[in-house]
Amino acid sequence: MTYISFIKQTLDELYPNPPIPLNHTDAFSFLIAVVLSAQCKDSVVNIVTPKLMEAAPTPQIMAKLPEKRIYSLIKLCGLAKNKSRFLKELSKIIVEKHAGKVPGSFEELEALPGVGHKTASVVMSHIFGVPAFPVDTHIHRLACRWGLSNGSSVLQTEKDLKAVFPKEEWNRRHLQLIYYGRKFCPARGHNQEKCIICAKLAHFLHKQ
Repeated sequence: MTYISFIKQTLDELYPNPPIPLNHTDAFSFLIAVVLSAQCKDSVVNIVTPKLMEAAPTPQIMAKLPEKRIYSLIKLCGLAKNKSRFLKELSKIIVEKHAGKVPGSFEELEALPGVGHKTASVVMSHIFGVPAFPVDTHIHRLACRWGLSNGSSVLQTEKDLKAVFPKEEWNRRHLQLIYYGRKFCPARGHNQEKCIICAKLAHFLHKQ
C-alpha cells in the first residue's frame, strides 16, 4: 500500500460520510455562515447564524437591515464590524444583480464583498456540487506535514491536493481533512504517535 492510499483509506474509515460543519437551511444561509466562519470557530458560527437568519432570512431583508443591527447579532464572531458591512452589501448585490438568488459560479461569488476564493469554493462544492478543494488552515497544515505540498501558499496547496486526489473525491476529502486535522493533527500539542497518518509517514520515511 502506498502512503497516499493509506491516507485515503484512513480518512474513509474515520469519516465515510463527513457532514458539513456549518448549520444552514438554504444556499443563502450557507453563504452567510461561510462568510462568518472566517477567523471564527464553527461552533460560534452555528450559534450566531440561526439568530441572524431569523431576523433576516432572505437577501431582500438582510439588505434592508441596519448595519448596526447585523453587528449586534454577529458580534461574537471575529471581525464582526467588517462582516456586518459585507453581509449587508453582498445581500444588496444578490438582490440587484442575481434576482435574490445566490450565484452559482466562482466568478460571481468572488465578486461579492467578503467572499474570497476559499469561501466561493466551499459554496460551489457543498451547495452546487461543483468539484472544488477549499483550503483552510487545517488543510494547509496537513498538506505540508504530510509532504503533499511545500506549504509555500494556500493556492499552491490547493493545486497540489487537486493533483493528489481524483476530482470526484475533492468535496469529500476537503471535509475529511478538516475533521482529521482538528482531532488528530492540531497546530499545537501535536502528538505524532497518536496521529495515525503522521505516524505512518514517519515509518514510511524510516524504511526508505
